[in-house]
Amino acid sequence: MTDRIEADYLIETPVAPNAAAEAMAGEQSSGTFVKVPGETPDLHDRAAARVEALEVIEDVPTPSLPGGLAGDTYHRARVTLSWPVETIGPDLLTLMATVAGNLFELRQFSGLRLLDLRLPDSFAAACPGPQFGIPGTRKLAGVGTGPLIGTIVKPSVGLTPEDTATLTGTLARAGIDFIKDDELQANGPACPFEDRARAVMRVLDDHAQRTGKKVMYAFNLTGEVDDMRRRHDLVRDLGGTCVMASLNSVGLAGLLALARHTELPIHAHRNGWGYLSRAPMLGWDYPAWSKLWRLAGADHMHVNGLKNKFSEPDDSVIASARSLLTPMFADKPCIPMPVFSSGQSAVQPEETYRRLGSADCIYAAGGGIMAHPDGPAAGVTSLREAWEAAMAGIPAREHARTHPALARALKAYGG
Repeated sequence: MTDRIEADYLIETPVAPNAAAEAMAGEQSSGTFVKVPGETPDLHDRAAARVEALEVIEDVPTPSLPGGLAGDTYHRARVTLSWPVETIGPDLLTLMATVAGNLFELRQFSGLRLLDLRLPDSFAAACPGPQFGIPGTRKLAGVGTGPLIGTIVKPSVGLTPEDTATLTGTLARAGIDFIKDDELQANGPACPFEDRARAVMRVLDDHAQRTGKKVMYAFNLTGEVDDMRRRHDLVRDLGGTCVMASLNSVGLAGLLALARHTELPIHAHRNGWGYLSRAPMLGWDYPAWSKLWRLAGADHMHVNGLKNKFSEPDDSVIASARSLLTPMFADKPCIPMPVFSSGQSAVQPEETYRRLGSADCIYAAGGGIMAHPDGPAAGVTSLREAWEAAMAGIPAREHARTHPALARALKAYGG
C-alpha cells in the first residue's frame, strides 16, 4: 500500500474519456473550471489528484443520466484516480467528500459510479474499525460455528414494548440466536426505546437463566449522538449484547461517535442503500461504500440475500458479502459479519454457502421462521438443518428425507 488514496470509477461521457478523467481529478483536488493563480506547478505536484489508469470499455448511443453535455456517442470507461493522503489526512468524512463529492454533478458525465477504494495504512490506525466483528459476535451469542440464525421483529411497527417482549420470548424458546428491531422502530411514542429495552431484556434474562443461552438482540438506537450514547448505556447496563444503527440516517460522524463509545457490537443497517446503488451508472458499488462503514466501526453489515424480495441480483449479493470478508489491511482487516436477510428461508442456504464459501454470517429470516407450517421452533430448526446440509455438502432435498422440519420448509417455500 502506498501513501496515496485510490478510487476506481465507472464513467460515461460524450467527451474524450481522458479529458473527462482529468476534469474529475481537478474538480476533486486542487483545480477548478479555470486555471487560478494559486495552483502553481509545485502545489499541483504536491496536492493534485492523478489519473492512474483508464480503460475504455464500450460506446453507447444514448446518455444514462440527464443534464450533461450532449454528444453523438457516449464512452464508458474504468478510471482510477489517486490523491496524496497528506491533503486530507486519515479523515473518513473528508475522504467521502473527496472520492464521492461534486464529481457526480460534473456536466462531462452522463454516468459515474464509485466501484472500490484502496486506502493507506494511516486510515487503519486512525479509525476504530469493528471492535467485535465475527469472533466477538460469536462469543457473545454463544455460537461457535455455523451461521447465527436470526430474525426481525415483525410487524415492523405497531407492537407495544410488551408485545415485542412476548414475541421475543416466543422466538427465544424456538431456539433463535439473534433478533433485531426493524429499522422503522427506534423510539416511537407507541414503543419507546427504554420501555422496549427493559421489557425485552427481562424476557431474555429469564430465558438465559433457564437455558444458559442469552439470545443476542440488536436494539435499534438510531437517533442523535447523545441519544444513541444514552440508549447504548441502558442496553449495556441491562445486560444486552448488541445495538443497531441505521447508517444512512446517522451518517459517518454518528457511527464514529457511537463506535468510539460502544462496549457492544454495532449491527449496521443499510436501509436506503437502493437510492445509492440502484441506477447502474450512478452512485456506489458496495465494496467502496462498505469500506467507509467498516472503518467507522460496523461489526455487522447487511448484504441482502439470495432470491430476495428487492431488486438486487444474486451475483451482487454474493459479491457484497465476499467483499466484507476480504481484509482491508494486513494488520487490521476490519472484517464485519455479513448479514443475509430479505425473503430468506430454508431454501437459500445451500446456494448461499456454495457461493460464499463461508458460514460466518447472520442469516435472518422473518417469514421463513414465523410462517413455517409447524411453527417458529420448526422454522428455526429448518434453517439449522439447511445450513448443516450445506456445510456438509449434502443437497438440501436429500437431507430433508430424514429431517421433517427442513422437508416441510422446502415444500412451503418452494425449494
